[in-house]
Amino acid sequence: MQTIELQPVESQEVRVVLGNQPCTISVYQKSTGLYLDLSVAGSLLVSGRICQNQNLLVRDAYLGFVGDLAFGDLLGVSDPDYTGLGGRFFLVYLELGDL
Repeated sequence: MQTIELQPVESQEVRVVLGNQPCTISVYQKSTGLYLDLSVAGSLLVSGRICQNQNLLVRDAYLGFVGDLAFGDLLGVSDPDYTGLGGRFFLVYLELGDL
């Protein structure tokens, strides 16, 4: 398991290598919640996925992503919002052995 560092801002993009996969993760707040896009090696795999506490974000093995992503809440079971990123809410990469 690897934690992906996020900042408490409404919209951000992070480039990180996860499981030997060059990833670009975009996280952005809308009125209906926090959302995530995931690209691997320049190819968009997941777009507009709502971020919920402890729910897997990629989910579908046919997409070819090794592992998965999920948000957690250090203070309870709330769904994440941008104001708590980097503190209360955290994003993790889960390797196959973690799933």
